Amino acid sequence: MFEHTLFREIRKDLKQVEKELNKYVEAPNEMLAETSAHLLQAGGKRLRPAFALLAGKFHDYSLDELMPLAVALELIHMASLVHDDVVDASLTRRGRPTVRAQWGNRVSIHTGDYLFAKSLILISHYQDPRVAQVLSRVSVQMCQGEIQQIATAFQPHQDIRDYFYRIKRKTALLISASCQLGGVVSGAPDHVIRALTLYGYYLGMAFQVTDDILDLVADERVLGKPVGSDLRQGIITLPVIYAEKNSEHRDVLIKIISHQDKGEGEVLEAIELVKESGGIDYAFSISRKYLEKAKGQLALLPNVGTKKTLGKIADFINIRRY
Repeated sequence: MFEHTLFREIRKDLKQVEKELNKYVEAPNEMLAETSAHLLQAGGKRLRPAFALLAGKFHDYSLDELMPLAVALELIHMASLVHDDVVDASLTRRGRPTVRAQWGNRVSIHTGDYLFAKSLILISHYQDPRVAQVLSRVSVQMCQGEIQQIATAFQPHQDIRDYFYRIKRKTALLISASCQLGGVVSGAPDHVIRALTLYGYYLGMAFQVTDDILDLVADERVLGKPVGSDLRQGIITLPVIYAEKNSEHRDVLIKIISHQDKGEGEVLEAIELVKESGGIDYAFSISRKYLEKAKGQLALLPNVGTKKTLGKIADFINIRRY
């Protein structure tokens, strides 16, 4: 698995992060404790805490100093996921029922709010103002990305630049912040922090493009959610944007995109049209360009073992299937 191989050098420290997460989501209210625990037990790659720890390896690494940041990053990510599941009316995530499916929208929203508020407590641990400044800006931009996605749902004729706007804010900026702040908390010099920031940004963009590809082509059992979920929810991703402009059957595809109550047959037909148009191959080519840019930033980092790990992570994203 991804996290067991590429995160080998921080595996023990990530286990400590997991323990802290379990402690930190405890709540005096029984239902809140259950919903928070449910989210944690669903698992996840813990990418954001991992990137913060890996970035810390480029200077004065201290797990004690990095721990509040690592936990806060995952709480922010978890809060965004539980809110997303309400907006998207999602029933499953990572192969498990969502909080929304099990407890309803109102409880889900408050669970997300609770987790985000807990992250604020952790962030207040740091005297360096950059930690709060970066995470507050990123949180605002994540909301902007989500609002943009809602505003453009089920709308054909979207521009690729609009897509990049969304995924930058939805995904890439928090991964970038994880790398950046891991360097900040560890006292790394400015040129190292800048390289880590850009590495995280380019990697985050590639990660989301690949995620959007997998939503159309992955094995549902591996993906942990129904294939074509984005199409059902009206989320127009890069392969679909390309296909709409290049498919011989673009009118059919536009009609399916616009239909708010798609049947299974329509979703599968749209996926086939995207594949036939070259949309999947095109999106992979864009992902590879971002990964090349990410790896280009590694040349600017100190020659420590973690540098190879970051390169391997970029290589894995290029071939990942889950």
